Amino acid sequence: MQLDLNLLTALDALLEEGSVAGAADRLHLTAPAMSRALGRIRRATGDQILVRTGRTMTPTPHALAIRGKVHALVQQAHAVLTPDRELDLATLDRTFTLRWHDAVTTAVGPTVLATVQEQAPGVRLRLLAEADADTNDLRHGQVDLELGADDPLIPDVHAETAADDRLVVAIRPEHPLAKRKLTLARYAGADHLTVSRRGRLRDPIDDVLHEHGTARRVVAAVPTLTAALHFVQQNDILVTVPENTSRALLTETGLEIRPVPLELPPVPLILAWHRRYDTDPAHAWLRDLVRTALRELSPGAKR
Repeated sequence: MQLDLNLLTALDALLEEGSVAGAADRLHLTAPAMSRALGRIRRATGDQILVRTGRTMTPTPHALAIRGKVHALVQQAHAVLTPDRELDLATLDRTFTLRWHDAVTTAVGPTVLATVQEQAPGVRLRLLAEADADTNDLRHGQVDLELGADDPLIPDVHAETAADDRLVVAIRPEHPLAKRKLTLARYAGADHLTVSRRGRLRDPIDDVLHEHGTARRVVAAVPTLTAALHFVQQNDILVTVPENTSRALLTETGLEIRPVPLELPPVPLILAWHRRYDTDPAHAWLRDLVRTALRELSPGAKR
C-alpha cells in the first residue's frame, strides 16, 4: 500500500481545525484542494473522518481515536526534517576525534581543550597522531577534524587554510654554527634531520636547494617534530621546522632558531572535515575554537 505522507499533515489540520476551510487556511491551500485531500484520506482510512452536522463538521469516533497519534507523527516528522540550529553547549554530550600533527597538538591542543571544558563540559576530545599513509577516515566518519599541512585528495572533504606558519632552523646553542651567521653554504654543509611520518629522507627543501645548485646531507628521518627537537638538543644537527607551532617545544628543549637562508613558501595549516558536517552546529563550534586558537598562535592566521 502506497501512502502519500502529505495526507498526514492534511489530516492533522482537519482534526485540529474541525473544518475544511480552517484546515485550508492553516496549510495555505484552497478549499477545493483541501476537500480533495479529505476525500483521499477517507478512501485511505475507510472512515468519513469528518461528517457534516448542520453548519459544522464533527469528527467521527475513529478520528477522535487517532487525533493524538496523527498530531504526534506530524510533529516528529517536522523535527526530523527541520534542521536544529540551536546549540546548547551546557548539555552537549559528544566525542570528537581529531587527527593533528604533533606540533599542532602541542601548540593549540591545551588551549582548545581548556575552552571546551569551560563551554561544553560534556564534550570529550580524542586526539590521534597523524597516520603514516593517507586514509579515508574523514569520509568514513572515524575522524571528525584533521589539521595538517596538506590538502586532502578526497573531493567530498572540505578544506580551508586556517593559518600560515613560516619555516625556521632549530639549532642547539652548542652547535659549531650557533655563533656564526647561517649562510646557504653553511646550511647545506651541515647535517640535517627530516620530520616524516613515512620516514622520507627528502622533503621540498631539498628541491629548493637543488634549484640553487646545492644539496644537504640528511642523516636521519624521525616521525614527529617532538622527537626531532630532542635529537637536535643532543646532536650537532639541524632541523627546519614551522616557527609558531614549534614555539612551545623549542622553549622546552632550549633550542635556538635561525632564519632559513632560502626563499621558502609559508607552511599552511589546513583544517579538513567531511562535508556532512558543514552545517552541523556542534562541529562548526569546534572548528571556530580551533581557528581562534590558531589565530592567537599565528599572527598570519586568516580572520
